[in-house]
Amino acid sequence: MTAAAPPVLAEAVRPRAFVPFVAACMSMVALSIDTVLPAFDEIREAFSLAPKATEVSWVITAFFLGLAVGQLFYGTLSDRFGRKPLLLTGLVIYVIGAVVSALAPNLGMLVAARVLWGLGAAGPRSIAVAMVRDTSSGVAMARTRSFAMSIFMLVPVLAPGIGALLMTVLPWQSVLWFPGLGALGLIVWVLAMPETLAPERRRPMAPRVILDGARTVVRTPTTMWLGCSATVLFAAMASYLGTCELIMTETYDLADLFPVVFGAIAVALAVASLINSRLVVRFGVHRLLRGTILAGLAANVVFTAVTLATGGSPPFAFYLVGMAFVLGANNLVLPNANTAAMEPMGAMAGTAASVLGVVMTAGGALLAAVLDGFADGSVTPLAVGMLALVAIGTAAVLRGTRASGA
Repeated sequence: MTAAAPPVLAEAVRPRAFVPFVAACMSMVALSIDTVLPAFDEIREAFSLAPKATEVSWVITAFFLGLAVGQLFYGTLSDRFGRKPLLLTGLVIYVIGAVVSALAPNLGMLVAARVLWGLGAAGPRSIAVAMVRDTSSGVAMARTRSFAMSIFMLVPVLAPGIGALLMTVLPWQSVLWFPGLGALGLIVWVLAMPETLAPERRRPMAPRVILDGARTVVRTPTTMWLGCSATVLFAAMASYLGTCELIMTETYDLADLFPVVFGAIAVALAVASLINSRLVVRFGVHRLLRGTILAGLAANVVFTAVTLATGGSPPFAFYLVGMAFVLGANNLVLPNANTAAMEPMGAMAGTAASVLGVVMTAGGALLAAVLDGFADGSVTPLAVGMLALVAIGTAAVLRGTRASGA
């Protein structure tokens, strides 16, 4: 596949419309998760669960599992059949998953529907990146992705507030209907967009390529170790998502402020992402990886020590600042770990990225589900679990960067 898009397609895709479109596609995952978080208490009540029931975190875990599986297929299939058909397929599945979730009569059905929902969400997430690659290259591609990410960062900040606002006037199921309506709007938008992959640039399907990519990942120490670090760090983030609402409700009795607090921490993560783009140029990926993972480990040690010393209820201001530092460091490491893991892959980069994406998302979601099972409303299980995961991630980063010789 050539680096630059065919001129006719590049002209057909207008940047002013394309950048918001890419951002909207990328936002569908965050919208599916963050809008739902304020409804955890209502979900427990609706399905007759205990007030502190941790089973509700499977609403997040199941979505990530579907998302992981979907990443294996959309890229390969869209290389063969074009971007629009697969993007529309993913969005239709997304809408069906949202509808079934909203109508689910019990938690088991809701969890199953969330797997389907995640499978659909993998479509816009995977294909948006491919469409950027189709229509631009080099600096132009980086600029498009950067602008799209700046828009995308607003979603984690605003989505919990939107969910809470919806529930003040509508039943809690409205937080499930809302992303589905967003997907319907995106379907209309997709129909108006041109196909970005010309017929002559399409590739035949080769199922063995995925298997070969998996073998290459396992046989490459740098990729394997850094992929392991990305998996456990993603697990730490997923565990936070699964338990943050319970902590705000049980430990701090600030359920009404949950959207504001979640948004504030999301702002810290957005700032970390923006800082990362400058730091990586100055220090290089491997040097920055080692520095930020060690800083993250130190932040987790301090956060856990204070949490244990206060019986699982550190002062709220400390919790807020501590989580911003801990998760901010996590957000500095994750993209760089993925980037460094891909460096040795060469011609297998696309397939290896899919394999790593599946392992990171599915493995991280399952690890987070195990940790969420220990949640008791205090900060202790989250703090101790995140420290353990970051410690493993630190060892994996140091081993992986050493294997690369950098």
